[in-house]
Amino acid sequence: MKPILISELFGPTIQGEGALIGKPTVFVRTGGCDFRCAWCDTLYAVVPDFKNAWTPMSAAEIVDRVLHLTNGQPILVTLSGGNPALHDLEPLLDLGRESGLTFNLETQGSKAREWFSKLDFLTLSPKGPSSQMKTDWNALAACIENADRSTQVSLKIVIFDDADYAFAREATTRFPDVPMVLQIGSDAPVDGEMDNEKIRVKTEWLLKKVTHDGWLNVTILPQLHVLLWGSKRGV
Repeated sequence: MKPILISELFGPTIQGEGALIGKPTVFVRTGGCDFRCAWCDTLYAVVPDFKNAWTPMSAAEIVDRVLHLTNGQPILVTLSGGNPALHDLEPLLDLGRESGLTFNLETQGSKAREWFSKLDFLTLSPKGPSSQMKTDWNALAACIENADRSTQVSLKIVIFDDADYAFAREATTRFPDVPMVLQIGSDAPVDGEMDNEKIRVKTEWLLKKVTHDGWLNVTILPQLHVLLWGSKRGV
């Protein structure tokens, strides 16, 4: 069984983004990504230059580490990256579920995997124009199709500007039945602090746009972890 490259594993903390915001979780961040977003805040889990810092771990080692962090209590495990869908995580899902763990996968939706059907939550975060990446809508649709009926699927789109907002509108038109979360983009420096007043202003700007357009079935959120800790790692 091929080891999973882990960039970092920490918690319990809280989920800072998306539909599960505020939920206690342990983060399992894999190494490696097929995107190079202009505003990526986790380059240490993306760029091969950091590969020597990634730790190969088996599914059993990951589950043991998670349960050690929680003193054996079941918890939500957030599988993030990079792009965790590049790894075969099916053995981890199977083994973790036996221990009472639940799983949320966060991915840009560029690679569909059959084992998405074993997830409890699937957070798809296609990247808008500000990322300088291009979304493959067919690949995103395949990710949604691979989820099980019991898997709670949501879209989470980072909004920096009007172009990102238009992109999100297109996404909700393509996938009208998938709940949408709009996430205020953060440009805090790595391991730095964010200007919370700037976040407030951007949130208000986005709120005015959705209300003006009558887009009332969407959720607008800041990044909770950024409000609390800036861009510090491991929290």
